[in-house]
Amino acid sequence: MKKRLAHWFLRRGGWKIEGERPQDDSFVLIAAPHTSNWDLPYMLAFAAVFDIEVKWMAKHGLFYPPMGWILRAMGGMPIVRHKNQNVVSAMVETFKRDRKLVLVVPTEGTRGRAEYWKSGFYHIARGAGVAIVPSYLDYGRRAGGFGPALQPSGDIGADMQYFRDFYSPMTGKFPEKFGPIRLREESEP
Repeated sequence: MKKRLAHWFLRRGGWKIEGERPQDDSFVLIAAPHTSNWDLPYMLAFAAVFDIEVKWMAKHGLFYPPMGWILRAMGGMPIVRHKNQNVVSAMVETFKRDRKLVLVVPTEGTRGRAEYWKSGFYHIARGAGVAIVPSYLDYGRRAGGFGPALQPSGDIGADMQYFRDFYSPMTGKFPEKFGPIRLREESEP
């Protein structure tokens, strides 16, 4: 039922479904470009079409009742960003406990333009020993899906070049809000 509803929702929105389901049972899923509130429902619909049950992180302020109950039921995990928490370590431990975890990370950390991606997705995948799978919503072509997985090598520059190449043809709903694909660590000595 969930899969049929997702197909209907995407067809109704004029979206094309592309690519194949990632082969791994456990991975970090990049959600980019992230420029609109519509990105979450579309991403969840694409995941349902491909029979992928996802968990996703969002700021804790979204999880107050009654909306919080709904968001948790849809896979949402509240993150308190303003406290000094080690989210990366907590997520690595979560992967160790749940070997069938697909964790969606909005790499930009915001719907607005960001000059750097948040590096947590990379460090979570490295620490947990899982691949990173790029998902996309290309509003320019009205197409979405999943790209080939990348096992992070530790060479941040080379690995990030893979994502720059992958996302270069993609257009967000608001293209001006999709900033450069780079991590702050790439520019540090």
